[in-house]
Amino acid sequence: MKYVKDSKKTVKTHVLATFAAVQDRDHKFLTKAVEEAYRGVDCGDGGPFGAVVVRNDEVVVSCHNMVLKHTDPTAHAEVTAIREACKKLGKIELSDCEIYASCEPCPMCFGAVHLSRIKRLVYGAKAEAAIAIGFDDFIADALRGTGFYQKANLEIKKAEGNGALIAEQVFEKTKEKFQMY
Repeated sequence: MKYVKDSKKTVKTHVLATFAAVQDRDHKFLTKAVEEAYRGVDCGDGGPFGAVVVRNDEVVVSCHNMVLKHTDPTAHAEVTAIREACKKLGKIELSDCEIYASCEPCPMCFGAVHLSRIKRLVYGAKAEAAIAIGFDDFIADALRGTGFYQKANLEIKKAEGNGALIAEQVFEKTKEKFQMY
């Protein structure tokens, strides 16, 4: 019986040590993402958001929000980091990578994380921290399924008739020619 008790203690010790190591590793890379957030604001490139893509415990890229510098509303830190990582690694599928973001990703950034097949996302601040300094609250509402896109004053309409038909046909007609992964 002593063996069972000792093995349970050993397993518990191992689990706690592993958890502590993961927390230390997460802290290390999240700190780099936060440093990028400060860097982006300090140089006037964009809002206080940073992201780091990691593969095999090595930083692949470290980026910040570039919305103002590139005059591009899609140049969020996470999207920029994913674009740069894909270029650097020469592939669009990043399933062997993780991303660390200084703030909870917006729906667009979360979509980019999903589409790139990144295996793990770790973020620091909740979206409410960004909202508190003036960033759009529809983002947090969309993340939590509580909002309406009407807040963006955007009309969304599905085309009808021939326009819809030819748009749908493009997928059927190109499926043999195009493979993403």
